[in-house]
Amino acid sequence: MTKFSLLSLAVASSVQTVLAGTLGGCHGAKPELSCSAAAQSGLANSCDVETFGGLVLSTQFWDTHTGLESEGQLLPKNSFTLHGLWPDFCNGSWTQYCDLNRQYDPHPSPNTTTGTAAGTPVPPYNGPMVDTFLTAIGGPGRTLLAWMDKFWIAQAQPNTELWAHEFSKHATCFSTFAPSCFSSKELREHSDLLTYYSVAAKYFTRLPTYDWLAAKSIKPSNSTGYTLSDIQSTLAAKHGTVPYVGCSGPRYNETTAGKGSLDNGRTVLTEVWYYYHVYGQVQAGRGKPVEADINGASTSSCAEADKAVWYYQRTPGSERRV
Repeated sequence: MTKFSLLSLAVASSVQTVLAGTLGGCHGAKPELSCSAAAQSGLANSCDVETFGGLVLSTQFWDTHTGLESEGQLLPKNSFTLHGLWPDFCNGSWTQYCDLNRQYDPHPSPNTTTGTAAGTPVPPYNGPMVDTFLTAIGGPGRTLLAWMDKFWIAQAQPNTELWAHEFSKHATCFSTFAPSCFSSKELREHSDLLTYYSVAAKYFTRLPTYDWLAAKSIKPSNSTGYTLSDIQSTLAAKHGTVPYVGCSGPRYNETTAGKGSLDNGRTVLTEVWYYYHVYGQVQAGRGKPVEADINGASTSSCAEADKAVWYYQRTPGSERRV
């Protein structure tokens, strides 16, 4: 068994411990499916069922470097990294920074609650970082933190700032992570942080994007491009539905290979987003995969031309074995 598997098992055990010890009043509820007619605020208990952000996204990065290698911040070998777990509204729109009393992000971005000038300003946080809260929790927090340091990796900023950003911007907008779903003691001990990070890890470990692609000979390369439809079909076969595949970098029709083409998709693979509706609490991990274009949105920002997508190798010295 690999170190990845052993650590994932440890985190899975930690997750079960966390969830068994929190949200006690929510156990035994009928697991209504988010975004269904029954999962509406006023009809369902919002601690039992996700009534606010019912379209749940488990999102991953493919970065080739961190920019902080000299400080020991490295990427996991043969694995994508966790970006976050997000609650979109059922129509595909979203909000952010829903509870400024639980705002731990030192660099909120965008820095209003709506992402526009019309929203409430989000003040930067300048207190202890979230890793100190996880450490103080003890065993489950320390186990989770060790996993996060290997698989939840930021680029050009310390990992702790990414973790704080994801909780503050996204976790606070789930109904099942609301303060009313925790006891005052649990909130004082930051069990809401532990629970969110544990659940995000749970979803991520079920989605081994790197392994799924590698099994079809789609591996990082600096000399071979890949076709978007091959990437999408490979991931859809494993996930059950088509995820969103994100690219950055030059547009295909701006490259030498794409000169004269109408294809203006980006050409560097950077992320994958898996979409779900969820039964009952998000914490339970009972996700029902749904298509990334369930609300008419695009399933990719990448170029569609043959061999137009580059899935680059990591920069030498940017990876650690896990």
